[in-house]
Amino acid sequence: MSPQKASSKAQAARKAALKGVQSKKVKKVRTSATFRLPKTLRLARTPKYERKAAPRFAKLDQYSVLRQPLNTETAMKNIEDYNTLVFLVDIRANKRHIKDAVKKVYDVDAAKINTLIRPDGVKKAYIRLPADVDALDVANKVSTQYITLY
Repeated sequence: MSPQKASSKAQAARKAALKGVQSKKVKKVRTSATFRLPKTLRLARTPKYERKAAPRFAKLDQYSVLRQPLNTETAMKNIEDYNTLVFLVDIRANKRHIKDAVKKVYDVDAAKINTLIRPDGVKKAYIRLPADVDALDVANKVSTQYITLY
């Protein structure tokens, strides 16, 4: 570095030290009475270990949705007259769950499903089958499967 440049640089530093670099400070104009914190950087979490030891399994699979078939006289009358199966189902199951469970377990599509909750707190489902499927055949299949399971 040349001596001329060095002395001019030293003069500039001396001037800045005496006068101050930030002599003109601009005051921010506030337009609201409430102070809002500025939005700062939010980093994504990087956990060191899993918070759950094992993943949760599905609570309502097709076997827990359909609890048991109902074989009272009125249920049998529904099977014969209206092509409708009657099941006791899980209280948390909705009509879509019931329809999927019947499809998976018994390989029949349900045309319509009506549900009600009995006074004892158990949900009952009336599963209407299409006209081309005989409910009596499906009920026989259901009863044989139910007997072998329990």
